[in-house]
Amino acid sequence: MPNVCENSGVPLIEIVAPDPTWPDQFAEIERDLEAVVGSIALRIDHIGSTSVPGLAAKDIIDVQVTVAVLGSAIIDAMAGAGFVHRSDIDADRLTGCDRPDELRKLYFNERPGDRRANIHVRMAGCLNQRYALLFRDHLCTNEALRDGYAELKRVLAREYPDDPGKYYDIKDPVMDIIYRSAECWAATVGWTQ
Repeated sequence: MPNVCENSGVPLIEIVAPDPTWPDQFAEIERDLEAVVGSIALRIDHIGSTSVPGLAAKDIIDVQVTVAVLGSAIIDAMAGAGFVHRSDIDADRLTGCDRPDELRKLYFNERPGDRRANIHVRMAGCLNQRYALLFRDHLCTNEALRDGYAELKRVLAREYPDDPGKYYDIKDPVMDIIYRSAECWAATVGWTQ
């Protein structure tokens, strides 16, 4: 794996300060996706770190498209519109999960020349679909947790700027712990999607 992005000199993992325009940038991507996936999508949500006000993040907008069925219709629509289908990414990871069917997804990147985005297509009601929304909402309500998570990401990005594997191998289990905490929070406050 190369140490930096092709010809850019930019580390593969770089955490930047929160950008108050990220929600507006998501809204533009959402409009484009609505035009492409139409009635196939049940909902389109801004997820990930850029969706949490005040949270440092990689400058990549994460989007979740919720569908009733993962199938060729969404692949055909997205790929036909120029979004890059990453068939090598077909599931999420969740520490201790023994239900792989609950973690299936389709994954796309932005169209060439568009603003960087990770587009996760997940089925309504599956664990990974709930995870993304609950994780976001929990961080939005807990400043100390948000700030601790941001610091972890900064440390890992400094330590492993050119090794995404190590970055995610450490960060993902921490996210799973936060998710389990979020489930307790959700039960307490009556959170619904």
